[in-house]
Amino acid sequence: MSTTRLMILGLVKWLQPVHGYDVRRELMSWGADRWANIRSGSVYHALRTLTAEGLLAEVATEQVGARPARTTYRITPAGDREFADLLRTYWWEYSEPVDPFGAAFSHLPALSRREAVAALRNRARLLSARLESMRAMLADESRGPTWSEHAPVHLSWLVELMVARGEAEVAWCHRVAGRIAAGAGRHDGEEESGPATVTKLDY
Repeated sequence: MSTTRLMILGLVKWLQPVHGYDVRRELMSWGADRWANIRSGSVYHALRTLTAEGLLAEVATEQVGARPARTTYRITPAGDREFADLLRTYWWEYSEPVDPFGAAFSHLPALSRREAVAALRNRARLLSARLESMRAMLADESRGPTWSEHAPVHLSWLVELMVARGEAEVAWCHRVAGRIAAGAGRHDGEEESGPATVTKLDY
C-alpha cells in the first residue's frame, strides 16, 4: 500500500484538482502496474482510504448524464507531509525486491535437468518479449515518453533501468541454463556424485 500511497498522493499533488478517473488513467498509462505494482482496480479504493485518513480531500462530485459520478480530489497539508516522508524513504533507503522466482530457484534440484534448462530458457523468452515492449516505449526518446500527455521525461529513464535489469536477467538465465545443460549441479532423478557435502537438498 505504501507504494500506492506515494504514487497517488504525488499525482494528486501534481495535477490537482483532479478526478479519480484521471488519476487511474495516468497511473495505468505510465505503466505503474509494472514498476510500482499498482493494480487498476485498487486506485479508487486507495483514493477513498486516503480521503478517510485526511490525506486527500474531496473538492466536488460531478455527474454528467447517465455517466458514473466523478469526484475531484486535492491533497491536504497532512497528505503533503505523508508524501514527502514516503518520497524520501524510497529515495534514501534500499529494499530488496521480492520475486517469487527466487523461492522457486532455491529448490532447483527438485526439477529434472531437462525441465530446469527449458524453464530458464522460457523465462528468458518471456523477459525478452517484455523488453521489446519497453524498448518500443523508448523508441523516440528525443521527445520523452509519448504514452501519456502528462508523463515527464524522467519516466523514460526509469524504463531504461527496467530494460537494463531485464537484459541482465536474460543473460543470467541463458548462462545458468548452459551450466545445467553441461552437467553442473544435481537434479531430480539423478544419483549424487562426488564427496558428500555438509548441507544438501534431498528430493
